[in-house]
Amino acid sequence: TISLEVPRARPSGSTAFTGARIITMDGDEVIERGTIVVTDNRISAVGADGTIAIPAGALEFDASGKTIMPGIIDVHAHMGYGILDINPQKEWRYFANLAYGVTTVHDPSAFSENVFAFGELVETGAMWGPRVFSTGQILYGAGGSFRSEIATRDDARRHMMRMKQLGAISVKSYQQPRRDQRQWLVEEGRAQDMLVVPEGGGDLFNNLSMVLDGHTSIEHGLPVAPVYDDVLTVFGASGLGYSPTLLVTYGGPFGENFFFSREPVWADEKLQLFTPQSQLDPRARRPGLQAPEGEWFHQDAAAAAAAIAKRGGLVTLGAHGQLQGLGAHWELWALAGPGAMSPMEALRAATISGATYLGMDEHLGSVEVGKLADLIVLEADPRENIENTNTIRYVIKNGAVYDAETMHRVWPEPQDRPTMMWEQKE
Repeated sequence: TISLEVPRARPSGSTAFTGARIITMDGDEVIERGTIVVTDNRISAVGADGTIAIPAGALEFDASGKTIMPGIIDVHAHMGYGILDINPQKEWRYFANLAYGVTTVHDPSAFSENVFAFGELVETGAMWGPRVFSTGQILYGAGGSFRSEIATRDDARRHMMRMKQLGAISVKSYQQPRRDQRQWLVEEGRAQDMLVVPEGGGDLFNNLSMVLDGHTSIEHGLPVAPVYDDVLTVFGASGLGYSPTLLVTYGGPFGENFFFSREPVWADEKLQLFTPQSQLDPRARRPGLQAPEGEWFHQDAAAAAAAIAKRGGLVTLGAHGQLQGLGAHWELWALAGPGAMSPMEALRAATISGATYLGMDEHLGSVEVGKLADLIVLEADPRENIENTNTIRYVIKNGAVYDAETMHRVWPEPQDRPTMMWEQKE
């Protein structure tokens, strides 16, 4: 047995953010002028200004006129597939997400060799990035070199235990051809306390059978909108999560192209700090399929997701890794599109709903005493305009404070962000 134990990173000391509007996500509570105290890596006090004692020696941030909300939780975040056997010391996708306030991700398809190693590096502080949870390698049912054979219930149990031992909190049931095979995975997931994340491949009836069989969630959007009382009733009663991934809309042009066409993303100075230009140019300079105004299907899919949420479905945010960091905001804005969610409902999907779906709501997703200090400080109120989520001044993750424009660490020990490979002179 080979083992290596390293302590989790946790700052020591206190910070206080005063004078802020605080969107707590504890129900509909908003504190119009409040104070948050963070001790080490957890929230130790939150309330109206004047009611909270600030510890001696705490570093105070005047957040007057600003808005504080929980960090964004992206439950369908593909963080890239690295080169096997060679892990970079710093992964640009992780920096990009953290710079845009994404403090927790769930990657439902990744190389196990990379994603669990990166997640541990983040936990120790050796790499900066969001908290990382993952399925690791998918349990693929079609042909190919990485097929996961599930011929019996015992096979399903073996795969579930194998992935759990690697560090997975979930497995992705992908293209398992028979319904009984998928049901075995669902049953073993419950026995092992593991999420079972399927993908219906854009087939409505396949998706609905997965709902009825008790999967943890439906990943990717239904290819049909609007949806009616039968579908709404099933989703509302099931208790499963629904991540519509509007940027890769099934049934119509991808929603990402709507956003790519609005602005010269390749010239975004902040995005260029954390994203190689070779990644930005091909995606942003020549977006894919376009649509006339009124024919963007992601808007219909968002309205259907809002209807599911109103019937009790747990709608979450999943940006699918289409554009690391900024893409999570696009997905959030799409959820609050025409005829869809209100800004507050969309913010809930991006925070506490994601934490609930992952089973992490005891620690994440809201601004409450005892929870981990994952917060973003905004210059403007996203309830007035949902696109204000991208006015980030500070990102606080695990208690550490970062300048969102540069990703220099402000507290506990000030430190410039590491140099990216494309910034190096030699």
